[in-house]
Amino acid sequence: MAADHSKQFWKRSAKLPGSIQPVYGAQHPPLDQRLTKNFIRDRSKVNALPMKGKKASSFHEFARSTSDAWDIGDDEEEDFPPPSFEALNSKVALATAAQVLENHSKLREKPEWSQSISDEVPINCKVIKSSSEAHLSRASSDSLARNPLQKQQSLPLRPIIPLVARISDQNASGMPPMTVREKTRLEKFKQLLSSTNTDLEELRKCSWPGIPREVRPVTWRLLSGYLPPNMERRKLTLQRKREEYFGFIEQYYDSRNEEHHQDTYRQIHIDIPRTNPLIPLFQQPLVQEIFERILFIWAIRHPASGYVQGINDLVTPFFVVFLSEHVEEDVENFAVQSLSKDILRSIEADSFWCMSKLLDGIQDNYTFAQPGIQKKVKALEELVSRIDDQVHNHFRRYEVEYLQFAFRWMNNLLMRELPLRCTIRLWDTYQAEPEGFSHFHLYVCAAFLIKWRKEILDEEDFQGLLMLLQNLPTIHWGNEEIGLLLAEAYRLKYMFADAPNHYRR
Repeated sequence: MAADHSKQFWKRSAKLPGSIQPVYGAQHPPLDQRLTKNFIRDRSKVNALPMKGKKASSFHEFARSTSDAWDIGDDEEEDFPPPSFEALNSKVALATAAQVLENHSKLREKPEWSQSISDEVPINCKVIKSSSEAHLSRASSDSLARNPLQKQQSLPLRPIIPLVARISDQNASGMPPMTVREKTRLEKFKQLLSSTNTDLEELRKCSWPGIPREVRPVTWRLLSGYLPPNMERRKLTLQRKREEYFGFIEQYYDSRNEEHHQDTYRQIHIDIPRTNPLIPLFQQPLVQEIFERILFIWAIRHPASGYVQGINDLVTPFFVVFLSEHVEEDVENFAVQSLSKDILRSIEADSFWCMSKLLDGIQDNYTFAQPGIQKKVKALEELVSRIDDQVHNHFRRYEVEYLQFAFRWMNNLLMRELPLRCTIRLWDTYQAEPEGFSHFHLYVCAAFLIKWRKEILDEEDFQGLLMLLQNLPTIHWGNEEIGLLLAEAYRLKYMFADAPNHYRR
Protein backbone atom coordinates (compact mmCIF):
# COMPACT_ATOMS: atom_id res chain seq x y z
CA MET A 1 0.00 0.00 0.00
CA ALA A 2 2.87 2.36 0.89
CA ALA A 3 4.56 1.58 -2.41
CA ASP A 4 1.39 2.44 -4.36
CA HIS A 5 1.07 5.70 -2.47
CA SER A 6 4.70 6.67 -3.20
CA LYS A 7 4.28 5.93 -6.92
CA GLN A 8 1.16 8.11 -7.02
CA PHE A 9 3.05 10.91 -5.26
CA TRP A 10 5.88 10.91 -7.81
CA LYS A 11 3.41 11.02 -10.68
CA ARG A 12 1.39 13.76 -9.02
CA SER A 13 4.32 15.98 -8.05
CA ALA A 14 6.57 15.55 -11.06
CA LYS A 15 6.25 19.23 -12.04
CA LEU A 16 6.47 20.76 -8.56
CA PRO A 17 9.35 23.13 -7.74
CA GLY A 18 12.20 21.07 -6.41
CA SER A 19 10.90 17.78 -7.70
CA ILE A 20 13.40 15.36 -9.13
CA GLN A 21 14.13 16.05 -12.76
CA PRO A 22 15.86 13.62 -15.15
CA VAL A 23 19.29 15.30 -14.87
CA TYR A 24 21.87 12.73 -15.83
CA GLY A 25 24.25 11.86 -13.03
CA ALA A 26 22.29 13.87 -10.44
CA GLN A 27 22.42 11.05 -7.90
CA HIS A 28 25.22 10.37 -5.45
CA PRO A 29 27.00 7.28 -6.50
CA PRO A 30 26.63 4.49 -3.95
CA LEU A 31 27.42 1.50 -6.11
CA ASP A 32 24.32 -0.63 -6.56
CA GLN A 33 24.43 -4.13 -8.01
CA ARG A 34 21.10 -3.54 -9.70
CA LEU A 35 22.54 -0.50 -11.50
CA THR A 36 25.58 -2.54 -12.47
CA LYS A 37 23.36 -5.26 -13.90
CA ASN A 38 21.36 -2.69 -15.84
CA PHE A 39 24.56 -1.14 -17.13
CA ILE A 40 25.98 -4.50 -18.25
CA ARG A 41 22.70 -5.43 -19.89
CA ASP A 42 22.47 -2.05 -21.65
CA ARG A 43 26.12 -2.20 -22.61
CA SER A 44 25.59 -5.57 -24.30
CA LYS A 45 22.71 -4.05 -26.25
CA VAL A 46 24.89 -1.15 -27.36
CA ASN A 47 27.66 -3.54 -28.38
CA ALA A 48 25.14 -5.48 -30.43
CA LEU A 49 24.41 -2.47 -32.64
CA PRO A 50 25.92 -2.43 -36.11
CA MET A 51 29.08 -0.38 -36.59
CA LYS A 52 27.21 2.24 -38.57
CA GLY A 53 25.06 3.06 -35.56
CA LYS A 54 28.01 3.12 -33.14
CA LYS A 55 30.08 5.54 -35.16
CA ALA A 56 28.28 8.63 -33.87
CA SER A 57 26.09 7.61 -30.94
CA SER A 58 23.51 10.34 -30.36
CA PHE A 59 22.13 11.63 -27.11
CA HIS A 60 18.69 10.18 -27.86
CA GLU A 61 20.14 6.73 -28.51
CA PHE A 62 22.02 6.96 -25.23
CA ALA A 63 18.90 8.02 -23.33
CA ARG A 64 16.88 5.13 -24.76
CA SER A 65 19.53 2.56 -23.87
CA THR A 66 20.28 3.78 -20.35
CA SER A 67 18.13 3.14 -17.29
CA ASP A 68 17.61 6.25 -15.18
CA ALA A 69 18.74 5.87 -11.58
CA TRP A 70 15.34 6.95 -10.25
CA ASP A 71 13.52 4.14 -12.12
CA ILE A 72 15.03 1.18 -10.29
CA GLY A 73 12.04 0.24 -8.21
CA ASP A 74 9.92 -1.25 -10.99
CA ASP A 75 12.24 -4.17 -11.71
CA GLU A 76 14.07 -4.67 -8.45
CA GLU A 77 13.74 -8.42 -8.56
CA GLU A 78 14.95 -8.67 -12.14
CA ASP A 79 18.15 -10.65 -12.53
CA PHE A 80 20.23 -12.18 -15.26
CA PRO A 81 18.52 -15.11 -17.01
CA PRO A 82 20.01 -18.48 -16.06
CA PRO A 83 22.69 -19.61 -18.50
CA SER A 84 21.75 -22.40 -20.86
CA PHE A 85 24.26 -25.25 -20.85
CA GLU A 86 24.62 -27.42 -23.90
CA ALA A 87 26.54 -30.65 -24.34
CA LEU A 88 30.01 -29.99 -25.78
CA ASN A 89 32.02 -32.24 -28.02
CA SER A 90 35.11 -33.39 -26.08
CA LYS A 91 37.45 -32.76 -29.04
CA VAL A 92 36.11 -29.25 -29.50
CA ALA A 93 36.53 -28.58 -25.77
CA LEU A 94 40.16 -29.77 -25.77
CA ALA A 95 40.99 -27.71 -28.86
CA THR A 96 39.39 -24.60 -27.33
CA ALA A 97 41.30 -25.09 -24.07
CA ALA A 98 44.59 -25.41 -25.96
CA GLN A 99 43.81 -22.21 -27.88
CA VAL A 100 43.06 -20.33 -24.65
CA LEU A 101 46.37 -21.44 -23.11
CA GLU A 102 48.25 -20.38 -26.23
CA ASN A 103 46.56 -16.95 -26.25
CA HIS A 104 47.28 -16.49 -22.56
CA SER A 105 50.99 -17.26 -23.03
CA LYS A 106 51.15 -14.73 -25.89
CA LEU A 107 49.51 -12.08 -23.72
CA ARG A 108 52.09 -12.61 -20.98
CA GLU A 109 54.89 -12.10 -23.51
CA LYS A 110 53.48 -8.82 -24.89
CA PRO A 111 55.57 -5.79 -23.73
CA GLU A 112 52.57 -3.42 -23.82
CA TRP A 113 50.67 -5.60 -21.33
CA SER A 114 53.55 -5.57 -18.86
CA GLN A 115 53.97 -1.85 -19.46
CA SER A 116 50.32 -1.16 -18.74
CA ILE A 117 50.56 -3.09 -15.48
CA SER A 118 53.67 -1.15 -14.47
CA ASP A 119 51.95 2.11 -15.34
CA GLU A 120 49.27 1.31 -12.78
CA VAL A 121 51.68 0.62 -9.95
CA PRO A 122 52.19 4.27 -8.89
CA ILE A 123 48.44 4.68 -8.46
CA ASN A 124 48.44 1.98 -5.80
CA CYS A 125 51.53 3.48 -4.17
CA LYS A 126 49.71 6.62 -3.05
CA VAL A 127 49.86 7.45 0.64
CA ILE A 128 46.75 5.88 2.18
CA LYS A 129 45.18 8.21 4.71
CA SER A 130 41.89 6.59 5.72
CA SER A 131 40.83 3.11 6.76
CA SER A 132 38.31 2.88 3.92
CA GLU A 133 41.08 3.69 1.44
CA ALA A 134 43.32 0.94 2.83
CA HIS A 135 40.50 -1.61 2.76
CA LEU A 136 39.58 -0.86 -0.83
CA SER A 137 43.21 -0.81 -1.95
CA ARG A 138 43.62 -4.35 -0.61
CA ALA A 139 40.38 -5.39 -2.29
CA SER A 140 41.52 -3.98 -5.63
CA SER A 141 44.89 -5.81 -5.47
CA ASP A 142 43.14 -9.06 -4.58
CA SER A 143 40.73 -8.74 -7.48
CA LEU A 144 43.61 -8.01 -9.87
CA ALA A 145 45.38 -11.17 -8.70
CA ARG A 146 42.24 -13.25 -9.20
CA ASN A 147 41.47 -11.79 -12.65
CA PRO A 148 44.72 -11.44 -14.65
CA LEU A 149 42.77 -11.05 -17.91
CA GLN A 150 40.58 -8.25 -16.61
CA LYS A 151 41.57 -5.91 -19.43
CA GLN A 152 39.84 -8.13 -21.99
CA GLN A 153 36.39 -7.39 -20.55
CA SER A 154 33.99 -5.27 -22.57
CA LEU A 155 33.51 -2.80 -19.70
CA PRO A 156 36.10 0.02 -19.47
CA LEU A 157 38.74 -0.66 -16.81
CA ARG A 158 38.72 2.04 -14.15
CA PRO A 159 40.88 2.02 -11.00
CA ILE A 160 39.04 1.06 -7.83
CA ILE A 161 39.13 4.10 -5.54
CA PRO A 162 37.72 4.64 -2.05
CA LEU A 163 34.14 5.83 -1.88
CA VAL A 164 34.86 8.17 1.02
CA ALA A 165 37.96 10.19 1.70
CA ARG A 166 38.02 11.81 5.11
CA ILE A 167 37.08 15.45 5.46
CA SER A 168 40.23 16.00 7.52
CA ASP A 169 42.54 14.73 4.76
CA GLN A 170 43.49 18.18 3.50
CA ASN A 171 46.64 17.07 1.67
CA ALA A 172 46.51 13.96 -0.48
CA SER A 173 50.30 13.83 -0.85
CA GLY A 174 50.98 13.25 2.85
CA MET A 175 52.54 16.65 3.59
CA PRO A 176 52.85 17.66 7.27
CA PRO A 177 49.66 19.29 8.56
CA MET A 178 51.34 22.55 9.63
CA THR A 179 54.47 24.03 8.04
CA VAL A 180 56.41 27.10 9.20
CA ARG A 181 54.76 29.16 6.46
CA GLU A 182 51.31 28.01 7.56
CA LYS A 183 52.07 28.92 11.18
CA THR A 184 53.06 32.41 10.04
CA ARG A 185 49.82 32.72 8.06
CA LEU A 186 47.80 31.57 11.08
CA GLU A 187 49.39 34.30 13.22
CA LYS A 188 48.52 36.85 10.52
CA PHE A 189 44.87 35.71 10.59
CA LYS A 190 44.71 35.89 14.38
CA GLN A 191 46.14 39.38 14.31
CA LEU A 192 43.55 40.54 11.76
CA LEU A 193 40.62 38.91 13.55
CA SER A 194 41.55 40.25 16.97
CA SER A 195 41.81 43.89 15.85
CA THR A 196 39.06 46.32 16.86
CA ASN A 197 37.93 46.69 13.24
CA THR A 198 38.95 43.82 10.97
CA ASP A 199 40.27 44.97 7.59
CA LEU A 200 38.04 42.88 5.29
CA GLU A 201 40.10 43.66 2.20
CA GLU A 202 43.26 42.41 3.85
CA LEU A 203 41.35 39.41 5.21
CA ARG A 204 40.24 38.50 1.67
CA LYS A 205 43.83 38.66 0.41
CA CYS A 206 44.97 36.34 3.19
CA SER A 207 42.02 33.98 2.63
CA TRP A 208 42.47 33.53 -1.13
CA PRO A 209 45.21 30.82 -0.80
CA GLY A 210 43.18 29.02 1.91
CA ILE A 211 42.14 29.63 5.51
CA PRO A 212 43.66 27.73 8.47
CA ARG A 213 41.19 25.38 10.13
CA GLU A 214 41.39 27.10 13.53
CA VAL A 215 40.18 30.48 12.24
CA ARG A 216 37.97 29.33 9.34
CA PRO A 217 34.59 29.57 11.18
CA VAL A 218 34.93 33.22 12.21
CA THR A 219 36.57 34.13 8.88
CA TRP A 220 33.69 32.61 6.91
CA ARG A 221 31.18 34.52 9.03
CA LEU A 222 33.01 37.77 8.30
CA LEU A 223 33.51 37.15 4.56
CA SER A 224 29.85 36.10 4.18
CA GLY A 225 28.74 39.46 5.54
CA TYR A 226 27.01 37.71 8.43
CA LEU A 227 29.35 39.03 11.12
CA PRO A 228 30.29 42.75 11.36
CA PRO A 229 34.00 43.69 11.19
CA ASN A 230 33.72 45.65 14.44
CA MET A 231 34.78 43.44 17.34
CA GLU A 232 32.40 45.03 19.88
CA ARG A 233 29.31 44.41 17.73
CA ARG A 234 29.94 40.74 16.97
CA LYS A 235 28.56 39.13 20.11
CA LEU A 236 25.32 41.12 20.05
CA THR A 237 24.89 40.53 16.30
CA LEU A 238 25.28 36.77 16.67
CA GLN A 239 22.82 36.70 19.56
CA ARG A 240 20.24 38.77 17.66
CA LYS A 241 20.53 36.78 14.38
CA ARG A 242 20.33 33.43 16.15
CA GLU A 243 17.21 34.50 18.03
CA GLU A 244 15.73 35.79 14.78
CA TYR A 245 16.27 32.42 13.08
CA PHE A 246 14.59 30.46 15.86
CA GLY A 247 11.78 33.00 15.74
CA PHE A 248 11.26 31.90 12.12
CA ILE A 249 11.18 28.29 13.34
CA GLU A 250 8.43 29.06 15.82
CA GLN A 251 6.49 31.10 13.27
CA TYR A 252 6.78 28.97 10.13
CA TYR A 253 7.97 25.44 10.83
CA ASP A 254 4.58 24.08 11.89
CA SER A 255 3.19 25.11 8.50
CA ARG A 256 5.12 22.21 6.89
CA ASN A 257 2.03 20.07 7.51
CA GLU A 258 -0.29 22.51 5.71
CA GLU A 259 -1.41 21.49 2.25
CA HIS A 260 0.27 24.34 0.32
CA HIS A 261 3.66 23.63 1.97
CA GLN A 262 3.41 19.87 2.30
CA ASP A 263 4.96 19.09 -1.10
CA THR A 264 7.96 21.35 -0.42
CA TYR A 265 8.62 19.74 2.96
CA ARG A 266 8.15 16.25 1.55
CA GLN A 267 10.71 16.90 -1.19
CA ILE A 268 13.20 18.23 1.37
CA HIS A 269 12.54 15.20 3.56
CA ILE A 270 13.32 12.91 0.60
CA ASP A 271 16.50 14.74 -0.43
CA ILE A 272 18.14 15.07 2.99
CA PRO A 273 19.23 11.38 3.30
CA ARG A 274 20.83 11.70 -0.16
CA THR A 275 23.08 14.52 1.06
CA ASN A 276 26.60 13.03 1.28
CA PRO A 277 25.18 9.54 1.93
CA LEU A 278 28.60 7.98 2.43
CA ILE A 279 29.60 10.28 5.33
CA PRO A 280 28.12 9.01 8.63
CA LEU A 281 27.78 12.53 10.07
CA PHE A 282 24.99 13.40 7.64
CA GLN A 283 23.06 10.20 8.29
CA GLN A 284 22.46 11.02 11.95
CA PRO A 285 18.76 11.78 12.59
CA LEU A 286 19.58 14.91 14.60
CA VAL A 287 21.68 16.35 11.75
CA GLN A 288 18.95 15.54 9.22
CA GLU A 289 16.38 17.34 11.39
CA ILE A 290 18.63 20.41 11.47
CA PHE A 291 18.97 20.36 7.68
CA GLU A 292 15.22 19.98 7.22
CA ARG A 293 14.53 23.06 9.35
CA ILE A 294 17.19 25.15 7.59
CA LEU A 295 15.96 24.26 4.09
CA PHE A 296 12.26 24.60 4.87
CA ILE A 297 12.64 28.03 6.49
CA TRP A 298 14.78 29.21 3.56
CA ALA A 299 12.18 27.97 1.03
CA ILE A 300 9.33 29.68 2.90
CA ARG A 301 11.22 32.99 3.02
CA HIS A 302 12.17 32.82 -0.69
CA PRO A 303 8.95 32.01 -2.55
CA ALA A 304 10.37 33.22 -5.89
CA SER A 305 12.44 30.06 -6.09
CA GLY A 306 11.28 27.84 -3.25
CA TYR A 307 13.22 24.68 -2.59
CA VAL A 308 15.09 23.22 -5.57
CA GLN A 309 17.03 19.98 -5.50
CA GLY A 310 20.71 20.82 -5.07
CA ILE A 311 20.25 23.54 -2.46
CA ASN A 312 20.49 20.80 0.19
CA ASP A 313 24.16 20.30 -0.75
CA LEU A 314 25.00 23.95 -0.09
CA VAL A 315 24.31 23.64 3.66
CA THR A 316 26.95 20.95 4.27
CA PRO A 317 30.20 23.01 4.05
CA PHE A 318 28.86 25.62 6.46
CA PHE A 319 27.61 22.96 8.87
CA VAL A 320 30.95 21.12 8.87
CA VAL A 321 32.99 24.31 9.32
CA PHE A 322 30.87 25.62 12.21
CA LEU A 323 30.80 22.16 13.80
CA SER A 324 34.61 21.96 13.63
CA GLU A 325 34.71 25.03 15.90
CA HIS A 326 33.53 22.79 18.75
CA VAL A 327 35.10 19.45 17.75
CA GLU A 328 38.79 18.59 17.87
CA GLU A 329 38.67 15.17 16.20
CA ASP A 330 37.47 14.22 12.71
CA VAL A 331 33.92 15.41 12.27
CA GLU A 332 32.68 12.80 9.77
CA ASN A 333 32.08 10.24 12.53
CA PHE A 334 31.30 12.66 15.34
CA ALA A 335 28.07 12.07 17.32
CA VAL A 336 26.41 15.50 17.38
CA GLN A 337 24.04 14.55 20.21
CA SER A 338 26.99 14.83 22.57
CA LEU A 339 27.03 18.61 22.07
CA SER A 340 24.95 20.93 24.21
CA LYS A 341 21.65 22.30 22.94
CA ASP A 342 23.00 25.88 22.82
CA ILE A 343 25.98 24.86 20.66
CA LEU A 344 23.73 22.96 18.24
CA ARG A 345 21.39 25.95 18.01
CA SER A 346 24.28 28.28 17.20
CA ILE A 347 25.63 25.91 14.50
CA GLU A 348 22.17 25.62 12.94
CA ALA A 349 21.44 29.35 12.92
CA ASP A 350 24.89 30.30 11.58
CA SER A 351 24.62 27.68 8.82
CA PHE A 352 21.22 29.08 7.83
CA TRP A 353 22.34 32.72 7.63
CA CYS A 354 25.61 32.02 5.78
CA MET A 355 23.83 29.78 3.27
CA SER A 356 21.23 32.53 2.79
CA LYS A 357 23.98 35.09 2.11
CA LEU A 358 25.50 32.74 -0.49
CA LEU A 359 22.16 32.10 -2.23
CA ASP A 360 21.34 35.81 -2.34
CA GLY A 361 24.08 36.17 -4.96
CA ILE A 362 23.02 33.20 -7.13
CA GLN A 363 19.26 33.01 -6.59
CA ASP A 364 18.55 33.21 -10.34
CA ASN A 365 20.12 29.72 -10.49
CA TYR A 366 17.04 28.39 -8.71
CA THR A 367 14.11 30.47 -9.95
CA PHE A 368 11.69 29.15 -12.58
CA ALA A 369 13.54 27.52 -15.52
CA GLN A 370 16.83 28.26 -13.69
CA PRO A 371 17.95 31.04 -16.08
CA GLY A 372 21.16 31.69 -14.14
CA ILE A 373 22.40 28.16 -14.78
CA GLN A 374 21.36 28.31 -18.43
CA LYS A 375 23.42 31.49 -18.94
CA LYS A 376 26.44 30.12 -17.08
CA VAL A 377 26.47 26.88 -19.08
CA LYS A 378 26.28 28.88 -22.32
CA ALA A 379 29.12 31.13 -21.12
CA LEU A 380 31.17 28.01 -20.26
CA GLU A 381 30.65 26.67 -23.79
CA GLU A 382 31.81 29.95 -25.34
CA LEU A 383 34.79 30.15 -23.00
CA VAL A 384 35.96 26.58 -23.70
CA SER A 385 35.62 27.17 -27.45
CA ARG A 386 38.16 30.01 -27.08
CA ILE A 387 40.46 28.25 -24.62
CA ASP A 388 40.65 24.81 -26.23
CA ASP A 389 38.87 24.41 -29.56
CA GLN A 390 40.07 20.79 -29.81
CA VAL A 391 38.06 19.76 -26.74
CA HIS A 392 35.11 21.88 -27.89
CA ASN A 393 35.08 20.30 -31.35
CA HIS A 394 35.44 16.85 -29.79
CA PHE A 395 32.19 17.44 -27.90
CA ARG A 396 30.48 18.63 -31.07
CA ARG A 397 31.69 15.63 -33.03
CA TYR A 398 30.10 13.18 -30.60
CA GLU A 399 27.01 15.33 -29.95
CA VAL A 400 27.77 16.05 -26.31
CA GLU A 401 25.92 19.13 -25.06
CA TYR A 402 27.48 21.15 -22.25
CA LEU A 403 24.14 21.21 -20.44
CA GLN A 404 24.30 17.43 -20.06
CA PHE A 405 27.27 17.60 -17.67
CA ALA A 406 27.79 21.27 -16.71
CA PHE A 407 24.25 21.78 -15.38
CA ARG A 408 25.23 19.85 -12.25
CA TRP A 409 28.52 21.76 -12.01
CA MET A 410 26.61 25.05 -11.82
CA ASN A 411 23.63 23.80 -9.80
CA ASN A 412 25.78 22.19 -7.08
CA LEU A 413 28.90 24.41 -7.36
CA LEU A 414 31.04 21.33 -8.21
CA MET A 415 30.12 19.72 -4.87
CA ARG A 416 29.15 16.44 -6.56
CA GLU A 417 32.48 16.37 -8.45
CA LEU A 418 34.86 17.02 -5.51
CA PRO A 419 35.37 15.53 -2.03
CA LEU A 420 33.85 17.68 0.71
CA ARG A 421 37.27 18.66 2.07
CA CYS A 422 38.09 20.10 -1.37
CA THR A 423 34.81 22.00 -1.51
CA ILE A 424 35.62 23.66 1.83
CA ARG A 425 39.04 24.72 0.53
CA LEU A 426 37.45 25.94 -2.72
CA TRP A 427 34.94 28.03 -0.79
CA ASP A 428 37.76 29.75 1.10
CA THR A 429 38.70 31.34 -2.21
CA TYR A 430 35.11 31.83 -3.41
CA GLN A 431 34.35 33.91 -0.33
CA ALA A 432 37.57 35.88 -0.72
CA GLU A 433 37.01 36.52 -4.44
CA PRO A 434 34.54 39.27 -5.49
CA GLU A 435 31.44 37.49 -6.82
CA GLY A 436 33.21 34.18 -6.25
CA PHE A 437 30.11 31.96 -6.32
CA SER A 438 28.40 33.76 -9.19
CA HIS A 439 31.27 34.84 -11.49
CA PHE A 440 34.60 33.24 -10.58
CA HIS A 441 32.96 29.80 -10.46
CA LEU A 442 32.60 29.92 -14.26
CA TYR A 443 36.39 30.07 -14.70
CA VAL A 444 36.91 27.32 -12.13
CA CYS A 445 34.56 25.09 -14.15
CA ALA A 446 36.47 25.90 -17.35
CA ALA A 447 39.82 25.08 -15.70
CA PHE A 448 38.30 21.90 -14.22
CA LEU A 449 37.11 20.75 -17.66
CA ILE A 450 40.44 21.43 -19.38
CA LYS A 451 42.22 19.59 -16.55
CA TRP A 452 40.78 16.37 -18.05
CA ARG A 453 41.42 17.18 -21.73
CA LYS A 454 43.60 14.09 -22.33
CA GLU A 455 40.97 11.75 -20.87
CA ILE A 456 38.24 13.56 -22.82
CA LEU A 457 40.07 13.27 -26.14
CA ASP A 458 40.74 9.57 -25.50
CA GLU A 459 36.99 8.85 -25.36
CA GLU A 460 35.51 8.38 -28.81
CA ASP A 461 31.80 7.88 -28.27
CA PHE A 462 28.95 9.73 -26.60
CA GLN A 463 28.38 7.27 -23.78
CA GLY A 464 32.04 7.08 -22.80
CA LEU A 465 32.34 10.87 -22.70
CA LEU A 466 29.28 11.33 -20.54
CA MET A 467 30.32 8.57 -18.15
CA LEU A 468 33.76 10.18 -17.78
CA LEU A 469 32.40 13.69 -17.21
CA GLN A 470 29.95 12.49 -14.56
CA ASN A 471 32.47 10.31 -12.68
CA LEU A 472 35.75 12.22 -12.74
CA PRO A 473 38.42 10.61 -10.49
CA THR A 474 38.93 13.34 -7.86
CA ILE A 475 38.59 11.22 -4.71
CA HIS A 476 42.30 11.62 -3.88
CA TRP A 477 42.36 15.39 -4.39
CA GLY A 478 43.52 17.71 -1.62
CA ASN A 479 44.73 21.27 -1.12
CA GLU A 480 47.46 21.02 -3.73
CA GLU A 481 45.13 20.05 -6.59
CA ILE A 482 42.57 22.71 -5.61
CA GLY A 483 45.35 25.30 -5.43
CA LEU A 484 46.48 24.49 -8.98
CA LEU A 485 42.89 24.53 -10.21
CA LEU A 486 42.26 27.97 -8.68
CA ALA A 487 45.51 29.34 -10.10
CA GLU A 488 44.49 28.26 -13.60
CA ALA A 489 40.99 29.69 -13.08
CA TYR A 490 42.48 33.03 -12.03
CA ARG A 491 44.66 33.05 -15.14
CA LEU A 492 41.61 32.46 -17.33
CA LYS A 493 39.66 35.17 -15.56
CA TYR A 494 42.54 37.60 -16.00
CA MET A 495 42.68 36.83 -19.74
CA PHE A 496 38.97 36.74 -20.59
CA ALA A 497 36.82 38.47 -17.94
CA ASP A 498 37.72 42.01 -19.02
CA ALA A 499 38.21 41.20 -22.69
CA PRO A 500 34.72 40.67 -24.21
CA ASN A 501 36.04 40.72 -27.78
CA HIS A 502 38.22 37.73 -26.96
CA TYR A 503 35.55 36.07 -24.87
CA ARG A 504 33.18 35.64 -27.81
CA ARG A 505 33.76 34.45 -31.34
